[in-house]
Amino acid sequence: MNADPFFNFDIAKMMSDFDPTKIADEFSKMVGQYKLPGVDTDALVASQRRNVEALTSANRAAFEGVQAVAKRQAEILQETMNEVATAFDAVSKSGSPQAAAAQQAELAKDAFEKALANMRELAEMVAKSNQEATQAINGRISETLDEVKELASKLNA
Repeated sequence: MNADPFFNFDIAKMMSDFDPTKIADEFSKMVGQYKLPGVDTDALVASQRRNVEALTSANRAAFEGVQAVAKRQAEILQETMNEVATAFDAVSKSGSPQAAAAQQAELAKDAFEKALANMRELAEMVAKSNQEATQAINGRISETLDEVKELASKLNA
């Protein structure tokens, strides 16, 4: 059995056990204990709940992106192994050593071009996932700033 605590780390289980509602409820209980004059604690709690929801959405987008990339990497590995087996078979059936060398060079060129295309595809997948996660957070930051401005105006009134 592996003693490394990270060896058995299951991010899918952690994400499924994560409940943003519990966090918001705990925050609500904590804030509810204090009665601050002129502060709308309900609005504050609602804002924090939306913050946690946005963070959860961003984490979910990032996690789904990681899963998609890992799945595609496994597919690429399988495709590559199949292509290598086919290439070995083709080269072994080549007639002369010169023909085998030419075929190997063509196979190496094709493999290099395919590897570049695969890296580009994976990079685009990661960029898309990052963009989705960032959008969730950026949208919420903008909303939070508007909420703070509104709360401040109520305090000044």
